[in-house]
Amino acid sequence: MHIIIEIGKESVNLWLEVAFYLLLGMVIAGVLHLFLGKKFISRQLGRGGISSIVKSTLLGIPLPVCSCGVIPLASSLEKEGAHKSSVLSFLVSTPTTGVDSILASYSLLGGLFAIFRALGSLLAGIIVGILDYIFGGKKDKTKPRLEHSHERMTAVIKWKEFVRYSFSEIPQDIGKWLVVGTLLGGTISVLIPERLFSQYITSPFDFLVALLAGIPLYVCATGSIPIASSLIQKGFSPGAALIFLIAGPATNVITLSFVRAKLGKRSFYVYLATIIVVAIGLGLGFNYLWALLGKNPEVISGGGKTLPYGFKLISGIILATIIARTVFRPRGDIRQPDFTIKVSNIHCAQCKSTLESKINELNGVDGVYVDVKAKLIKVQGTVTQEEIRRKIEEAGYHPTSF
Repeated sequence: MHIIIEIGKESVNLWLEVAFYLLLGMVIAGVLHLFLGKKFISRQLGRGGISSIVKSTLLGIPLPVCSCGVIPLASSLEKEGAHKSSVLSFLVSTPTTGVDSILASYSLLGGLFAIFRALGSLLAGIIVGILDYIFGGKKDKTKPRLEHSHERMTAVIKWKEFVRYSFSEIPQDIGKWLVVGTLLGGTISVLIPERLFSQYITSPFDFLVALLAGIPLYVCATGSIPIASSLIQKGFSPGAALIFLIAGPATNVITLSFVRAKLGKRSFYVYLATIIVVAIGLGLGFNYLWALLGKNPEVISGGGKTLPYGFKLISGIILATIIARTVFRPRGDIRQPDFTIKVSNIHCAQCKSTLESKINELNGVDGVYVDVKAKLIKVQGTVTQEEIRRKIEEAGYHPTSF
C-alpha cells in the first residue's frame, strides 16, 4: 500500500508540473486549427520540390496530431494532390511535436529540451523529404488538386470550433496516453533505484535502449514526456531521453506499416533511417552541449517548477476535469443504424471527429457515430452506400465492409 501511495504522489506531482503549459498549448492549438486546416495545408504541398518539403515540415511542427491520427490526414492530402515527398515530411514532423508537447516538454524538462525537440522534428522532416525526392520522389507526377469551397465562418461558429477542438478533440487524443505516461513516470520514479541506468546502462548503450523502446511502441508526443523525465532522474542521459522523445511518436508499427504499404519500400527505408540518424545525432549533440554547460541540473529542469503551487494545483484540477469529461461523457451511440461500416484504419479520437464531420456533410444524414474501439461507423439517414463510401475515402480511410 505504501508503494502505491508513493507512486500516486509522484504521478500527481508530474501531472501538476505539466498541467498549466499543456492547457496553454491546447488553447494555442485551437487557434492554429482555425487557420491551418487540411484545405490550407493541401494547397501548400501540391507542387513538389524543396520549398514544398520545407512548407510541409513547418506546417506539421505546431499541429497537435498524434502518430495514428496523422495517417488518414496524410493519406487524404496525398489524394488531394500533395506531392509524395511532402506528405512524407508532414508524416514525420507532425506527430513528433505539437505546440502542446513543446510547451509540456518545457514544463518538465526545460527550454533546451523544447528547442531540441522542435529541431529534431524540423531536421527529420526536411531530410526525409529531400532524400525521398532525390531518390525517386521527383519522378512522381503531381496530381491535380481538388477544388474546395471555402465557406465563411461566423464568429460564433469559429468560437464553437475552437472550443470543440481545444477542449474536446485534443483531450480525447492525448488524455489516455497522458494519464498512462504520468503513471509510468511515477512508477519509474518510485520503483527503479537511483542512478540505475548510469551504473549499468551507460551512454551510448542507453541510446540503443531508447531506440529499441521507442521505435515499435506507440507513444504520443505528450505522453512520452513524463516517462522521459523519470528516466533522466534514474540515470538515463539527457541525449537518450531526447532520442526516446523524437523516435517514439514518429515510429510505431501502425505508422511504419502505412509508409511501407502506401508510399513504397524506398520511402519506408528513408523514413526509418532518417529518424534514427537524426535522433542519435541530436542525442549526441545534446549530451555534448550539456557537458559544456557543466552538466548543470538546472539546464534540464522544467519551467513548471517555478510556478506557484496553488497555480499548478488549479491548473491540474482543470486539466483533469477536461480529460475526465471527454473520457466519461455519454457515448451517443446509434442503436438502429441504416448502415454499419467496418473501417480498419480507425485508431483515435481524431479519426472519430474527422469521419463524423465528413459524413455529416451529406444531405440526408440524420446521425453518425464512430465506434473507435470496434472500428465501426454507424449512419442513419436516406443516403446511399456509395455516397458514404466516397466520403470515407475522401477523409483518407478505407471501408472494408458494409
